[in-house]
Amino acid sequence: MSIAVLISGGVDSAVVVHKLVEEGKDIHLFYIRIGLDTDEGDCSAEEDIEMCQCIARKYGLPLDVVSLHQEYWDNVMEYALRTVRQGLTPNPDMMCNKMIKFGYFEQRWGKDFDLTATGHYASTDFIGNTKYLATAVDPVKDQTDFLAQITYPQLKHLIFPLGDMPKSVVRQMAIDAKLPNAYRKDSQGICFLGKINYNDFIRRHLGEKKGNIIEIETGKKIGEHRGFWFHTIGQRKGLGLSGGPWYVVKKNVVDNVVYVSNGYDTDKQYGKIIHLDEMHFISGNPWEGMDGPVDITFKNRHMPEFLKARLHPLGGREYYIESERKVQGIAPGQFAVIYDANSHLCYGSGVITGQRID
Repeated sequence: MSIAVLISGGVDSAVVVHKLVEEGKDIHLFYIRIGLDTDEGDCSAEEDIEMCQCIARKYGLPLDVVSLHQEYWDNVMEYALRTVRQGLTPNPDMMCNKMIKFGYFEQRWGKDFDLTATGHYASTDFIGNTKYLATAVDPVKDQTDFLAQITYPQLKHLIFPLGDMPKSVVRQMAIDAKLPNAYRKDSQGICFLGKINYNDFIRRHLGEKKGNIIEIETGKKIGEHRGFWFHTIGQRKGLGLSGGPWYVVKKNVVDNVVYVSNGYDTDKQYGKIIHLDEMHFISGNPWEGMDGPVDITFKNRHMPEFLKARLHPLGGREYYIESERKVQGIAPGQFAVIYDANSHLCYGSGVITGQRID
């Protein structure tokens, strides 16, 4: 069985390589290169490639560095910037997995192999002959919420060797195997863009435009911002306001106004009803033909907790989530990721279109 392994230079994908070599698998390494949108060069990519070359040499494996630069900017970042312009909150990591890692890569290189392996913290499970995306044993590291837009053909071709391992075990395995990146810190930031400053990136593409920050309860101006596109619903840091905490609770895109509310427990930043559209079920709708609500758990952002709720159909691909408890930071444009009631199977995700405060 031949396996294409996507490696990044980080410790997680290196341990995937180590595990598969130990199991005697026939593997081929691939590094997907994405350049920055500046002329400054990409030092972090060079470091990553050098680390990947070290891993390849250590195990005597072939390594190909493949470019999907144009595809990434034409699809993932175009989606992100379009969404931000509309006053919504994008999830570029989710789109990157669907369109780049398991989209263009699979179409051009992965298709020549029996399977593709990655260092994502996720797993798979079968119900009958149907394969499902499933959560990792490490709830803090679980990354199924970044995979919840992939298609079933993509899922069928994927394996996640780290799904049954806590991060601490992965790190220790890297140390024991004397991997060259055993002590390398985990990367942070947008998919493929690494250490890039998000606000600098947005500023380069959308510029700045001063607008008012308004306290939503009183209508009083309490500050200024440099463009609503720098702010997202539920945001607390980076507002430059005293007497906090202040939370972004609403944006007026037409007038470039950001509305905030004060206090840790203000009702203005919480809701129990979350409306979804464009619902995507990875392995098919498990409640096909449902005419009433079903018990689920869900996430509305990347976090270790799974929230209990009921999922209600509204017709077509529209649903709404009725959360058991109030949820903070419901941001239109983001995805709500739907799991079974036991938080094991990840069924898919829908785009958050709004909320009703209860």
